[in-house]
Amino acid sequence: MNCRRHFIKTSLLFAPVIFYPKLIYSKPDQLKKVLLLGDSISIGYTPFVQDLLKHLAVVSRPMLANGRAENCQGTNNGVANIRRWIGDTKWDLIHFNFGLHDLKHVDSITGENSDNAEDPLQADLKQYKKNLKKIVEELKQTGADLIFATTTPYPDTVSNPLRDPGMSEKYNRVAIKIMNKNNIGINDLYTFAEPRLDEIQIPDNVHFTEDGYRQLAKKVADRITERIEYPQYR
Repeated sequence: MNCRRHFIKTSLLFAPVIFYPKLIYSKPDQLKKVLLLGDSISIGYTPFVQDLLKHLAVVSRPMLANGRAENCQGTNNGVANIRRWIGDTKWDLIHFNFGLHDLKHVDSITGENSDNAEDPLQADLKQYKKNLKKIVEELKQTGADLIFATTTPYPDTVSNPLRDPGMSEKYNRVAIKIMNKNNIGINDLYTFAEPRLDEIQIPDNVHFTEDGYRQLAKKVADRITERIEYPQYR
């Protein structure tokens, strides 16, 4: 009987670790440092990711001087600012995306958003590929674990600015080839979002509802958790 009581008492002492493994990361000095880089889609899911991972990681993203989240936009902007975004922090993991701004039409003279199909893309596939390779080179120098999030889909008819139908898939194909060549993990937000757009995306818009951002955040948080807790799996 005494042996049984001792076993039960010992089991209960270790129960929190068995059933709630993330509690071992609760001390501030044990939290991982995670950086999120991306456009307004990532801005939308960032606060939910921060909450979901609060026992595992300190999740950061580029911020403006006024306290608002910085939109990383497309790869042209990424090449110009990637070193500043990385800064001096020793990141454990960086989750990043570029694409939704690259594939939009912009005025050929001013570079401003355009609804004119005759105007060029901000970065065509050739330029996107060149830029993304440069960004990946900079990110690899950090020594952090890297995850690329595929660009999310959008309705066939969107304006201000104009985005041609099906371009996310084309840009994602280019990006995935680069990531595979560099052994960088993929978080396929496109495949996750595409079948449920009617329920999670704002009509005729590239952005998502609050519930949509919560669902994307869960996918992001799960992928980050997987890579932190099981780094051998990609």
